[in-house]
Amino acid sequence: MSEQTLERIARNKNVARAAARQLSMEQLHKLAEVIGEVIEQKNDEERQRQEEEAEKARKLAEIREQINEAGLSVEDLVPEQPQRKRGRPPKKAADKA
Repeated sequence: MSEQTLERIARNKNVARAAARQLSMEQLHKLAEVIGEVIEQKNDEERQRQEEEAEKARKLAEIREQINEAGLSVEDLVPEQPQRKRGRPPKKAADKA
């Protein structure tokens, strides 16, 4: 089954019913079990991602607090980036001679 077919089935109940008619009850129960496992896995991944984001935000807040306590600012820690020259470099006169 292609990704497009799964998307069509997920978006439209009638398409899902038509696809389900082609499967036996045993296949439908197995499909429900597999989909349940996939949903559980996706929930776990999302929960882990949110925990990682929360930990990152907590660490960032700690670092900002330490910077403020030290009397510094973020600009003090990040040196100015040199500006890039745009365009092509000029051709050397020696190359033409």
